[in-house]
Amino acid sequence: MKITCETATLSKACMNVQRTVSGKSTIPAIEGILIHALGDHVRLTGYDLEVGTETYLPANVEENGSIILNAKNLCDILRMLPEEEVLIESDERNICKIRSGETEYSVIGTSADEYPDLPVISGGFPIVIQQGLLKDMIRKTVFSVSTSERNPVHCGVKFEISDGKIVLVAVDGARLAVRREEIDYSGEDVSFVVPAKTLNEIAKLGEDDEKTYSINVGKRHICFEVGDYRVISRLLEGNFIDYKAAIPLSATTKIVAQTRRLIECVERTALIITDRSSPIRCVIGDGRIAFSSVTSIGTANDKMTAEIYGSGVEIGFNSKFILDALKACETEEVRLELNSANQPILILPTEGDRFLFLVLPVRI
Repeated sequence: MKITCETATLSKACMNVQRTVSGKSTIPAIEGILIHALGDHVRLTGYDLEVGTETYLPANVEENGSIILNAKNLCDILRMLPEEEVLIESDERNICKIRSGETEYSVIGTSADEYPDLPVISGGFPIVIQQGLLKDMIRKTVFSVSTSERNPVHCGVKFEISDGKIVLVAVDGARLAVRREEIDYSGEDVSFVVPAKTLNEIAKLGEDDEKTYSINVGKRHICFEVGDYRVISRLLEGNFIDYKAAIPLSATTKIVAQTRRLIECVERTALIITDRSSPIRCVIGDGRIAFSSVTSIGTANDKMTAEIYGSGVEIGFNSKFILDALKACETEEVRLELNSANQPILILPTEGDRFLFLVLPVRI
């Protein structure tokens, strides 16, 4: 193989592909990036057996061929090269030379024959969605996925697509995030769960909010196409929680409050909390919300005015979970709904149902 590429273009592509390369594995080949040169382009592939990224970029290919190079070493080298162009050349012994100006490296590669094939998705359902919209939906849900392997299906975000609507759902046992939107889709109803790692990766690749993601869903895998990149991931299997049954249908107390003020009050009151088990106490009534916390460090108190409808209530909650939800709202005002100190808090937009966050209370 012998190719010449723009250094910056190749370096950026390798950095993006590296994020789905395995860090440590019993299969050394997947700790590298597969470089395949053919015709007038180079294909780069990174795959950790769960998520794979593939991209094409133009190159001057003097000799077709393939090689696997350690991803970290390759990215480190490319980032430090001095010239605008880089020449990469490998021989039959998988010795690879990397030259740029007066700088030259000779590194040992691995035969491309040892690289596993990426899954092939056939008979899937094509879905097209604007990059900016999907990134917003991911941002408003992915923080609520579970990090426990006890129920692996909850380590991802559930997609429900039907009747021109898309719903993303994430749950971790103590909180729930739901984001809804209308899209141009007239295919059959589909439901699947995508790992959080995959969604975080495609959100980074979507650089132009006005362009689109093209999504193809198979029985066990999903493929996202964004720009010159393809991200292929396994889908998570298992019984996802019936999240609709967890959402209260009515509320005895409703609050409309400024989002920024809520965030500031919770952040100030949480400053003395040193462990996750210490809750923030929230007393709601008489047109105000009073916040307080008590820890081994001391006490903190704050309050704010709000529109309060219904009965007063005193409730405790995990400050991080509430802050995560409030910061994801990105609206000037939010609506809070609750029933008692033992039932969940709902955080909603003041109008419509584009998002919904549910947080379970903490005993105080």
